Amino acid sequence: MLIEFSITNFLSFKDKNTFTMKASSDKTLNENIINKSNENILKISAFYGANGSGKSNLFKVLQLISGMIKNSNFLDPNSVLPITPFKLDKSSINKPSEFEIKFIDGNIRYVYGFVADTNNIYEEYLTYYPNGRPVKIFNRKNINSYSFNITDAKKLKDIKEKNTSNKFFLATATNWNYEKTKPAYDFITEKLAIIMSYEQINDDSYNMYYNDKDKSLKNFALDFLEKADFNVTEYEVIENKYNEYEPNYKVSTKHIINGDEYEFDILEESRGTQVVFSLIPILKDVLDNGKVLLIDEFDKSLHPYIVKYIVRLFNDIEINKNGAQLIFNTQDTNLLDLELLRRDQIWFAEKNYKDGSSTIYPLDDFPVRKTENVEKGYLLGRYGSVPFLQANFDTLR
Repeated sequence: MLIEFSITNFLSFKDKNTFTMKASSDKTLNENIINKSNENILKISAFYGANGSGKSNLFKVLQLISGMIKNSNFLDPNSVLPITPFKLDKSSINKPSEFEIKFIDGNIRYVYGFVADTNNIYEEYLTYYPNGRPVKIFNRKNINSYSFNITDAKKLKDIKEKNTSNKFFLATATNWNYEKTKPAYDFITEKLAIIMSYEQINDDSYNMYYNDKDKSLKNFALDFLEKADFNVTEYEVIENKYNEYEPNYKVSTKHIINGDEYEFDILEESRGTQVVFSLIPILKDVLDNGKVLLIDEFDKSLHPYIVKYIVRLFNDIEINKNGAQLIFNTQDTNLLDLELLRRDQIWFAEKNYKDGSSTIYPLDDFPVRKTENVEKGYLLGRYGSVPFLQANFDTLR
């Protein structure tokens, strides 16, 4: 489970910003929390903010970290890293970016972080808590100066000779079968499921449908589609083996109207139906395997009732038994409901219009009563994070 992550000097984030999934002392909606390794962790968080406030950049951070570490072992020594510092400040442009992520895997807490620019990884560290106390696995400073836990120092000294200034030691050590870095590597590269657009998931989702040998996905999908009132009674996914210029899979759906069955190509379905059909296998995989699902523009093409239904899936203790988490940004203010989400589950991103930098903060920072209409308060600008449109409106009158 994700505990928190921090960003400094990356994209629109100039100063250090920290997002946390740690539950506050709020006593409401206890079903929205799971206790893991003596930590109360939230299952869901929702981000709100004006266009251009930096909401999407939060998801890009974790996508970047996951991708860089996954691809690290394939880099040659001269490859550059895809790191973009905050560009609207001359002193920030030439400084490295900083990242830190805290998470729980296998009931053990980990802290991993690094400081890097496009050419070098200046600092990198991994600590874990096998018995509730912090134990250093490795600490890298000044690009290639390392210190290790004394138990494994000899093995790791040999591995460090295989690393380069632009490669992550976390990836290198895991590649050379060092077992203590593998849980952290696997969590960052495999358990963060990040969707930046629904279009990108079609092939993976159709592949999951096609390889659903035990029909568990079909049962989940048809139940979901029935409860969400899509009137899809059956579907078929066929692999396209013959024409390289067509999609990898042909997908069809079936509907029963007045006792008669009708078949449609998936592309004939509404955009909302296509999105939900592609999202269903991802949801099942995340729920079954306790992953962290991050979705940019969660509500795009989805009815508010469908969005609420998915949120409730993650909060349902009978369905979400493995500590899966959902983090998303949205403009759907129907979710600003303190009977659905706790105050610590609602976050805002706001742009500083003086220097262009982004800041994130939770609703929990405000003295909000449990009976307060948060949706109305947000739209009235009580919590910030809304666009300043007055000047533009005045010119249109």
